[in-house]
Amino acid sequence: MTLIDAQTTCHTVRGVDEQPTLDSPRDLSQNTNNHNDLSLKRVSMQSLFQTPSLFRKRASWFAGSMQALLIVAMAAISVPQSAQAENAGWPYWRGPHYDGSANASNLAEDWDPDGGDGSNVLWKRDDIGGPCTPIVMNERLYTIQRALPGTERESEKVVCLDAKTGETLWENQYNVWLSDVPAERIGWSSVVGDQETGNVYVLGACDIFICINGETGETVWQIPLHEQFGMLSTYGGRTNFPIIHEDLVIISGIIINWGEFAKPNHRLLGLDKRTGEIVWFSGTRDLPYDTTYSAPSLVTIDGQRQLILGAGDGAIWGFQPRTGKPLWSKQISRRGIYATPLVVGDKVFAAHSEENVSGSSMGAIVAMQVSGTGDETKVEELWRREEVVAGYSEPVFVDGRVYLVDDRCKMWIFDAETGETLVERKAFVGSRQRSALLYADEKIYVLTENGRWAIVEPTEDGFEVLSKGRVDDADFAGSPIVADGRLYFPSSKTLYCVATENGSQESVDMASTMGDETPVSENPDLAQILVVPAESIVQPGESVDLGTRFFNRLGQPLDVDADVTFEVQGAGKIQGSTFTANADASHTGVVITAKAGNATGTARIR
Repeated sequence: MTLIDAQTTCHTVRGVDEQPTLDSPRDLSQNTNNHNDLSLKRVSMQSLFQTPSLFRKRASWFAGSMQALLIVAMAAISVPQSAQAENAGWPYWRGPHYDGSANASNLAEDWDPDGGDGSNVLWKRDDIGGPCTPIVMNERLYTIQRALPGTERESEKVVCLDAKTGETLWENQYNVWLSDVPAERIGWSSVVGDQETGNVYVLGACDIFICINGETGETVWQIPLHEQFGMLSTYGGRTNFPIIHEDLVIISGIIINWGEFAKPNHRLLGLDKRTGEIVWFSGTRDLPYDTTYSAPSLVTIDGQRQLILGAGDGAIWGFQPRTGKPLWSKQISRRGIYATPLVVGDKVFAAHSEENVSGSSMGAIVAMQVSGTGDETKVEELWRREEVVAGYSEPVFVDGRVYLVDDRCKMWIFDAETGETLVERKAFVGSRQRSALLYADEKIYVLTENGRWAIVEPTEDGFEVLSKGRVDDADFAGSPIVADGRLYFPSSKTLYCVATENGSQESVDMASTMGDETPVSENPDLAQILVVPAESIVQPGESVDLGTRFFNRLGQPLDVDADVTFEVQGAGKIQGSTFTANADASHTGVVITAKAGNATGTARIR
């Protein structure tokens, strides 16, 4: 089957239309990535550099065409891992601990959005706004923005700023096509940064998935998930958050595919982060109610690594991140889960604002405990508090308590162990809430949808408001973050950087925050096989080389010499580990099954 290229354009723009508003001049002589005269005033965009798209026009993206991509991808590994640990960034939407917290000190307790002399607003960009929460890695800030708004060429872009000065280092612009997403909803999700390679990953509004060199802004690889796999792009603009686990980048969305995957399903794809090759393809429950943007978290429970997220079917799910194997699920809503679950140890706290599974009440927060491993993994509900309508903002965990702001900006505080409500519907700022909470330096930072903000301090009796205010004619849908001791507040119109002279933050290797796994030696038996690539598209007569990866029951990789046999169901044959489609084959599907001992794995080819 031939995949038609939709004439995507992916280029890198160096130079800016607007520079940050700063309280003091900066030495810009070290900035080698921006080729324009970087004055602190508004300057015109001088040049537009376009690089050829790496997306092949042929359908054989994964069928023998990976060598050139692999060379380019390896060249894009620009920042060694040892250099990554020097900076305390925020490479993922919910931070280095996956829970909206950071180990920081001496952060701001107040700020004035107007800036000016004596202000702790280090810089602000009035041309960088929208719902996207930025990330920071290697002292570079990355965010998703509208490109060329209001013109016939309007599209989407990833913008990279110097996190210390706010100056634009590069822009990577890409098309939005086959989508009815309104322009105002560009950037509901965030990019994710890979601390090992320095690359960043973005899911575009139309479901094009792109890997970008974080230093240069050049596209490493891109895949139109809507064209190739049937990922839906809807008017709501809800795009999911990618996450990095070891050599994989994992993304999810509602997918209508073929064969056993033909029904709509909130599915997850594990891709090789360097090449874009599909390593595994998994799913939740068929016929979900909604598209959602609940972000995944990574954690180790009972020695087993898990990826946990809320799904469009109204359930919280746990998966093995290396294999995509579903481990458990817990239905808590009749509709999709938008808010990201908070994972603390072996406990999961999830909230929603839709109809509950039983009864007629709306909204709840549910505490669950996960235990066991492999096929014996289970989830148990610990407590539930209904009529807590909190469908968007993510809670934080502080000293045995769960702090949650509901959709009407009312604060709730729960005892994490018992579920006892310690503070109920306490008004303190604003009236509409979407952004997540940030806990750092013993303070909780709150941004609201009607432009109000507050900085509060947890206390024995609940919390104390240290400061609050509002921004003019703007709202906050993006969430506050902290990186290298600097706070970043994204409003619909302006991105603010707020800093103190002595603000600091511990650097974190995200791989260390997931917890220790059970040694592989305790589970040496082969239990799972992945056939890679898991999904391919080939033309009649074309071949694809298949690889096999072996795992134990906990989803840990095994270095074993297994005797693998392949079976082909469909129009083709396999010799060794190479599949060749029949030369006279028409549009059809093929399923290949690999067997070794009692373990099996499949790959699908169109």
